[in-house]
Amino acid sequence: MIEYLLRWMLVLAFAFVAGKLMAKIKMPSILGWLIAGMALGPHAVGLMPQAVLDAGWYKTIIMWMQCAFGVMLGTELLWKKLRSYGKALVVTTLTQSLGTFLLTSLAFGIIFSWTKVPISLAFVFGGIALATAPAPALSIVNEFHTKGPVTDTLLPMTVLDDVVGIVVFFTVNSLMARQVSEGSISLFMIPVMILLPIIIGVAVGLPTGMLLKKHLGKAATLAVLLGGITVTMLTGWLLNTFLLSGITLNYMLMGVSFAAAFANLVSPERLEEISNVFSPVLSISLLAAIVDLGAPLNYHLILGAGLYTFLYILSRALGKYFGAMFGAKITKMPNPVKKYLGLTLLPHSGVSLVFTGIICSTLASAPQFVQIIQGTIAAASILNEFIAVIAAKKGFELAGEIQ
Repeated sequence: MIEYLLRWMLVLAFAFVAGKLMAKIKMPSILGWLIAGMALGPHAVGLMPQAVLDAGWYKTIIMWMQCAFGVMLGTELLWKKLRSYGKALVVTTLTQSLGTFLLTSLAFGIIFSWTKVPISLAFVFGGIALATAPAPALSIVNEFHTKGPVTDTLLPMTVLDDVVGIVVFFTVNSLMARQVSEGSISLFMIPVMILLPIIIGVAVGLPTGMLLKKHLGKAATLAVLLGGITVTMLTGWLLNTFLLSGITLNYMLMGVSFAAAFANLVSPERLEEISNVFSPVLSISLLAAIVDLGAPLNYHLILGAGLYTFLYILSRALGKYFGAMFGAKITKMPNPVKKYLGLTLLPHSGVSLVFTGIICSTLASAPQFVQIIQGTIAAASILNEFIAVIAAKKGFELAGEIQ
């Protein structure tokens, strides 16, 4: 374990340096982190082998860090701020999420009707496509200190998008399971997967907020915050391991709920102090999360990318961009949001790989379908992430929000 821990820390150090090099050429650091993760992961140099990715201690640390970067999102979910967005935020989230699901499903439905693949499989690609991976966009917000209407809309939308993604994907997963096998996640478990992380986060966040309201020093503030994140993660892990072993709870959503609970209890000035104290931990958490995103990616799959891969990337991008534009337009959101929000919603890999693993397990009795899904999403996750990170940075730049 010690050897693997040292290997992982060395990979993080290399990724940090790679990020600095990217920043030197005016590119987001996340690109360096992704490249380092992929280059040093099990499919390339192997400094961080598959044994590390599969280790229990490593998965536990990543769970904690998912909770930790969820805190950044949660501190933006202030009731007063959300009330000013209200209907516009919800409508735009639904138009870009469901628009992506429908457009991707339609595109694959048409091509599958020609290639004699069951059209029902098209909805699998739509279900995987609609979700947005929060870590890449958050890393750009954190690195470039973006500020403005696009940033203010994106951060809470990422949380709502996650909820919509869970509902749609697991509904599709359950319906596909009924077609090909006996095993399935019950439709009744979907509300549990959404509500339980929120309940856990709020239950820990409220008492943490009462402590953080006091004028503590920097060290004490950080200790309370780290303790709250740890209790949140451990509570979720215990429930997930011993009561709900058939599903995976969303640890980022726990972190979001935890932070939203205490953020609405403290004053704006105190919240800024807390955010400043937490900033170094957030930076490390984002670095580790992006390296974890890049490590499983096999660069050899880029060579095998075919029509399905490019169709997936294109239909998803069009769904996100025009879905966001349509929702922002009908709800009269600011012009930068109408024009550029869709570009910031393109990062996707982490969520797509998780959803792909789940649906492939569901369709294990139909290996011909599994092969189509795995080959398409694996290649798309690599190509899309590099395109998406550059597009997201450009979106913030065009909106005039990079400080």
